[in-house]
Amino acid sequence: MFIDSVELTVSSGKGGPGCVAFRREKFVLNGGPNGGDGGKGGDIWFKCDNNTHTLSHFQKKMHIKADNGATGESSNMAGKSGAKKIIIVPPGTQIIDADSGEVLFDMLKDGQEELFITGGRGGLGNTHFKSSTNQRPTYAQPGEKGETRAVKLELKLIADVGLVGFPNVGKSTLISTLSNARPEIANYEFTTLTPKLGQVNIGDFESFIMADIPAIIGGAHEGKGLGIEFLRHIERTKILLFMIDLASYRDLKEQIETLKNEVALFSDKLAASQYAIALTRADIVPPEEINDLVS
Repeated sequence: MFIDSVELTVSSGKGGPGCVAFRREKFVLNGGPNGGDGGKGGDIWFKCDNNTHTLSHFQKKMHIKADNGATGESSNMAGKSGAKKIIIVPPGTQIIDADSGEVLFDMLKDGQEELFITGGRGGLGNTHFKSSTNQRPTYAQPGEKGETRAVKLELKLIADVGLVGFPNVGKSTLISTLSNARPEIANYEFTTLTPKLGQVNIGDFESFIMADIPAIIGGAHEGKGLGIEFLRHIERTKILLFMIDLASYRDLKEQIETLKNEVALFSDKLAASQYAIALTRADIVPPEEINDLVS
């Protein structure tokens, strides 16, 4: 299943409490304090991994927690720090604060790691509280609490060319012909239900990535059809390719203006994107009519 948006709650680990302990040796009746410090709580990290392609491995309303620090021990031994929690996301994922909507991180490169929240500090053992007036302190600090944040993960596919068009204009046929993608192709509308990526080889050492998203209809920016859910996947593309159907009941100008208007209303970034136009289904329109339609 292709999942491109999830909401998560993440919590760093709590620091371990300090230890209350006293030195105990043969012939030493009243040894001084030697309680160790608690371990630090685990941090929360995000990591970008090319081997992950969707956010489907996250469950709905998932709560991810790092490990807590261990309690300090006697003989001034510190507790073990909690293991950090690394959250794996695919390239193109944005980490967004669920409350403010601020984009915290944009995970673009394979291997990119970002520290999100740190774990709580471990509490001090009782050895830190000895003094000339209190040589047997029976107090140790509790560990600091970890931090909890709500975030939203949004995946925006990274591609060079984004295919945009009305239903059943041949986008899936084009990407399957030019690239290694194998989308479902059928003679009915909205065959493509999820975005597809394909690598187009143009030489021994050159290639580019093409993205196909579900068809757009008028009013897509308001939520009509499926396009609104996936328009963000073409925001990162270098160029948009508008697929225009020569055999459609809509005239060419209407198709082009509607598509341009829908992507522009979705975001200012798409409005400023470069675009090209591809005419489809030219095989069922007489050549002399094509010139008339284009002109």
